[in-house]
Amino acid sequence: MIKVSLISLGCAKNLVDSEIMIGHLHQAGMVVIPEAEKADVVIVNTCSFIDSSNEESIGHILEVHQQRGLKKRRQSQKLIVAGCMAQRFSKDLTTELHDEVDAFIGLDQVTKVAPIIEAIYAKERGADDAPASFIEGRSTYIPDYDTPRFRLTPRHFAYLKIAEGCTHPCTFCIIPQIRGRHRSRTVESVVAEARQLVREGVKELNLISQDTTFFGMDTWEQRPNSRTPVDSSRGTALTTLLRELNAIEGEFWIRLLYTHPAHWSDELIRTIAECPKVARYIDIPLQHISDSMLQKMQRETTGAYIRDLITRIRAGIPGIAIRTTFIVGFPGETEADVDELCEFIRTAKFERLGVFRYSQEEGTRAAKMEEQLPKKTKEARWHRLMKLQKEIAAQVSKSYVGRTLKVLVEEPGVARGEADAPDIDGRVYLPITAPVSEFATVRITGFEDYDLLALPVGQEPLVRKVARQAQ
Repeated sequence: MIKVSLISLGCAKNLVDSEIMIGHLHQAGMVVIPEAEKADVVIVNTCSFIDSSNEESIGHILEVHQQRGLKKRRQSQKLIVAGCMAQRFSKDLTTELHDEVDAFIGLDQVTKVAPIIEAIYAKERGADDAPASFIEGRSTYIPDYDTPRFRLTPRHFAYLKIAEGCTHPCTFCIIPQIRGRHRSRTVESVVAEARQLVREGVKELNLISQDTTFFGMDTWEQRPNSRTPVDSSRGTALTTLLRELNAIEGEFWIRLLYTHPAHWSDELIRTIAECPKVARYIDIPLQHISDSMLQKMQRETTGAYIRDLITRIRAGIPGIAIRTTFIVGFPGETEADVDELCEFIRTAKFERLGVFRYSQEEGTRAAKMEEQLPKKTKEARWHRLMKLQKEIAAQVSKSYVGRTLKVLVEEPGVARGEADAPDIDGRVYLPITAPVSEFATVRITGFEDYDLLALPVGQEPLVRKVARQAQ
């Protein structure tokens, strides 16, 4: 019986791929174990979004190889590199990691991983043999509801991938070249999987893809030009999906992640407002507000459009929490561009905000642009925006004090509210009596930076108390 260990890196979309691979391994009768050093086969499911992701992926690959070399009895262990980095750099990596890696598989091989393992495990590889590569061109795979899947998230929440790939022309992004053009699942497929997850006890469905607001638009016979914001009055497959998910029996949240501003519509705003199970939270990466930067980034929007959209969202969905991200240090960005961005952040008062330092990614159009900015400039601008957002976040957190919130309990003494997505946002600290993996209603008594407290005055959060005692 073959024992397999899988290391999953990168985003939630990659995590779903890992879950599908593990599901197929179980179906094939293989044993999946957490300890890489004890496995017959190790899979590293890599990320390749930016340079730091590539470095992290290479680091894990080399670590597995080194551990294999330290234990002579494990030199028969096979190492497979999967995921975005394998898809992106398979030809180069076959040479650069000739001795370390036994095989490369891409995004379309996640459902074929078991027979691939059986093939490479049964064959003795010669010292001069190149690593096997099973990658065949650009990805075309679309997950379906009936594919085997073993969830790696806690019992109470799951990621639900509704589409693959991306059709947007953003000049800084390599994802379309890695994952191919946007490919939507059917509404029926997503709803069927959602029903199953709710039956399994899931309390939060996190809808993900490279652009969830583009869901279904790739199937339009005559869809609008992809560089033009959609008709604000038109319904989309996403609004149909949200209404059908909202109709599923049970108590759970539906969280909308990775939405592109160009494809929001008034009908989507109305749908969220009218569906009580859809969390009052949206993730909408804006990347910038300066028209010159948006044009260079090819974000398909303008500053005026974005300002109007945020106004419409806040007016149409009372109590909405908006998460966004921005990029600083993009080629040609001026101090005036950053000043405009800071003023926009100060005015919009986003409840959740992240900032990326621009990364010059090989293969993107932005990488070839003139006026690349020095690392020191990027760092200074990043600190400037984060300092501003920390002040705004304190104001937002303070506004919750005295309010009653519905929260989803993650672990003893720790929960999340509607305004907090898994892993990336704040937490709510509460008494340990609240049952884990269930909803609870709490009263907010205080805050610390991005986190809220639902504790008696003076009581310390359990997780921090345990950490302090362990020091």
